[in-house]
Amino acid sequence: MSGWILPPSVFSEGSVTIDFQALLARSPNPYVLLDSDLRIVWMNDAYLQVTMRTRDKLLGQNMFDAFPSDPDSESHRQLEASFRRVFASGKQDEIALIRYDIPTPDGGMDVRYWSATHTPFADEARKVAYILQHTVDVTELQTLRAMRDEMGLIQRANAVQARNLDLAEEAGQFKSLFEQAPGFVAILHGPDHEFRMANAAYHKLVGGRDLLGKRVKDALPEVSGQRFLNLLDQVNRSGKPFIGRRLKVLLQNDEGTEVQERYLDFVYQPTVGEGGTVSGVFVQGHDVTDQVESEERQALLMNELNHRVKNTLAIVQGLAMQSFRQMPGSEVPRQTFNARLAALAAAHNLLTTSNWKTAGFIETVRSAAEASIGEDLARVHLDGRDFTIAPQTAVSLSMIIHELCTNAVKYGALSVPEGHIDLSWTIEDEQEDYRLIDLRWEERGGPPVQQPASRGFGSRLIEHGFSTERASGVVIDFRPTGLLCTIKAKLTNASIVS
Repeated sequence: MSGWILPPSVFSEGSVTIDFQALLARSPNPYVLLDSDLRIVWMNDAYLQVTMRTRDKLLGQNMFDAFPSDPDSESHRQLEASFRRVFASGKQDEIALIRYDIPTPDGGMDVRYWSATHTPFADEARKVAYILQHTVDVTELQTLRAMRDEMGLIQRANAVQARNLDLAEEAGQFKSLFEQAPGFVAILHGPDHEFRMANAAYHKLVGGRDLLGKRVKDALPEVSGQRFLNLLDQVNRSGKPFIGRRLKVLLQNDEGTEVQERYLDFVYQPTVGEGGTVSGVFVQGHDVTDQVESEERQALLMNELNHRVKNTLAIVQGLAMQSFRQMPGSEVPRQTFNARLAALAAAHNLLTTSNWKTAGFIETVRSAAEASIGEDLARVHLDGRDFTIAPQTAVSLSMIIHELCTNAVKYGALSVPEGHIDLSWTIEDEQEDYRLIDLRWEERGGPPVQQPASRGFGSRLIEHGFSTERASGVVIDFRPTGLLCTIKAKLTNASIVS
C-alpha cells in the first residue's frame, strides 16, 4: 500500500456530514501520530488510557523517550525496524506480536504484548511525513494462550477485530485534523519557505489569497519588511522552533487596501527530512487580536478609574482637613485619618496593577506596611508562602496591617530602635474551593504592653479580620513581652502562587 496523502477532514454527502477528526478521537482503538523524527504529535483518548499517560506528558516526545526500552532488546529493534521500513518503502507495515513494557504511574513496569500497524502519510512531495500507529493490547491473549480453547479467547479476539473500524478508511479521513483546526496552520517547504499546505483559518487570516506553491515573500509581500521572514530563516538554519506571543503583524487582506494590525500567538516548528536536515517549517497559531484590543481597552478604563478614585480620595482628604481644622485638638485624629487614607490608596494602587482581579498576599502586606512605617519595613520579618487574594480581602488586609503597624510605632516594638516584628502565616487546610490561613503577628524587643482601657476604631477593625467566613477569627494577646495577634481566615478564592 503506498503512503497515504491526507484527505479532506469533513465528508459530506447530501444532508449527512461526518467530522472524521472527532470520530478518530473518540475511537475505542488506540491511535498515535508520529512525525518524521518519531515525535508524538497527536493521540486519541484510547491511546492515553491504554498507556496510562496524559496528553501533556506525551506531546512532542520522541516515541522511544516517551516509552524507553533497552536499545539492544528484541522489542526495541523490532519496533525501530518497522518504522524504518515504513519510511524507506512508503508502505504500511505490521507487527503481529511485540512485547513492549509500559512504565506505570507508581514507577514500576507493566508487562504488555501488542499488535501494531504502522500506516504512512505522505506530504505533497510524496515523502513520508507522518506515521499513524494503531495498537491493540493483546497481553491478555498472550497470557491466557494456554487457556484459549476453554475460554473461547480466539472467538473473543475475532469479535474485537470485527468491531474495529477499517484502518484504511479511518486514515483516509485524517486530514480533518489539519483542515478543520481552529487555529491557522501552514506547511512551508525549503529555504525560500514555499507554501505546501494552508488550512481554512490561515486563508481567512490573509484574506483568502492564493498561497500554494508560492514563496511567503511573493504570496504575502507586505510581511517582507517585517521580522517574520527573518524568523523563518532562523528556524530553518538552527533547526530550533520559535514561539511568538502576541506579536504584531501588518496584513493586507485585499490588494490596494490599507494594511491592518493583527496580533498573533504562533509557533514555527522545523520539519526534518531525510538525513536529519531541516526541510521546512510547520506554522501553527491563533489570531488573538480581539483579546489584545479588549485588554488594552480594559487597561485604559482601569487607569481612568484609578485616576478618578485618587481625585476622590484627594477631595475627601481636603474636606477632612477643613473639618478637622475647626475642631480644637484635632491634629492627632487628622493625622490618623490621613494615614488610613494613605493605606487605602496603597491597596487601591496595588489592585489597579492587577486590573482588580486578584492581589498577591505578600505584596499586599508589604505595600500596606511600607505606606505606614516607611523605612522601618526592614524591621518586619515576613515568613510564608505567597498566594493570591480577592480585591475585597486585599483592602481589608491592608487596613489591618496599617493599624497593627501604627500601634507598633506608637506603643509597641517599633517605638524603640531594638524592636522588631515577626509576621508569619501558614496554610492550615488547603482544599480545592478554599484555603484556611493562620496569620501570626508577634512583636519582640519593645516596651512592655498592656491591654488598653477602651477599644477604638483600629482595634475593632483588627478584630473584624479579613474574612467573614465561618472558621475565621482573631485573637489579640497583650503580653508583657510584646503584642501577639493571631488571625485565622477562611478564604474561598485564594490561589497558591507556584
